[in-house]
Amino acid sequence: MNAALPQAIADWTADPAPADPGAARRIEHETHKLEKRLCREVGRAIADYNMIEDGDRVMVCLSGGKDSYTLLDILMKLRRRAPASFELIAVNLDQKQPGFPAHVLPEYLGKLDIPFHIETQDTYSIVKDKIPEGKTMCSLCSRLRRGILYRVANELGATKIALGHHRDDMLQTLFLNMFFGSKLKGMPPKLQSDNGEHIVIRPLAYVAEKDIIRWAAHSQYPIIPCTLCGSQENLQRKQVGDMLREWDRKYPGRLQNMATSLQNVVPSHLMDGTLHDFKGLKTTGVADDNGDKAFDTEEFPVPELPGLAVIRS
Repeated sequence: MNAALPQAIADWTADPAPADPGAARRIEHETHKLEKRLCREVGRAIADYNMIEDGDRVMVCLSGGKDSYTLLDILMKLRRRAPASFELIAVNLDQKQPGFPAHVLPEYLGKLDIPFHIETQDTYSIVKDKIPEGKTMCSLCSRLRRGILYRVANELGATKIALGHHRDDMLQTLFLNMFFGSKLKGMPPKLQSDNGEHIVIRPLAYVAEKDIIRWAAHSQYPIIPCTLCGSQENLQRKQVGDMLREWDRKYPGRLQNMATSLQNVVPSHLMDGTLHDFKGLKTTGVADDNGDKAFDTEEFPVPELPGLAVIRS
């Protein structure tokens, strides 16, 4: 069990006690259900957004974290039975962080039936030089990393770039943009890259982080911690992530409802005049299914009163 994974998850995958012979079967059953759920949700996201097409060469960005390991693992499973024929190539960017175990990923990937490429660029020194101590390093680190990965994608002939962001990452981004950027903006499952040359996909868009944690613990991935952003405790993203995890603990199902809402946007009930013509709004005499009745509940008969117009749901 990797020490970086929570003890609770370590317990979840621990060997059953000899006194409970049925525990092994229960764990095997739960693990099988988890694998099916991961494959189903990734496959659904790929289909919903046409992420991978026949003949694609998909560059899977592998950081050494639980998310990207899971992404590569599930894509390899789906590739064996997908209706479309596509290639996978794993790419890791070695940013020369102090203590980075450079041997781990080549050894892991060498055991898989998949080509891989390790790109070595000392972005760590640049980030440490440019960002004052105590300030958030993610923005600059991310920009440098994106530029390098776009170049590598060109060199490798990749037609899609797959990133390991999951459902909870997307919700965190939504709240970060609202809290600190004054924008109702999330993290799309599929987008055109900054330079306009690549399609970036996030096949884990429907996958809950807690499922990834469980699968990573079961799979015993050789997790490599990040010594840049991963070591910063005051990150706004970490704080928002803690908030979402607390909600998920107290109110099961809330995060899934929030994620589903990103696919059910009603521009007429927001405030962006570029998406809905509020200035030119006129009465039509036709009922609007998106009207101001979303939370109305009619639990008792409404009497017909003279001279009173009753709005019914």
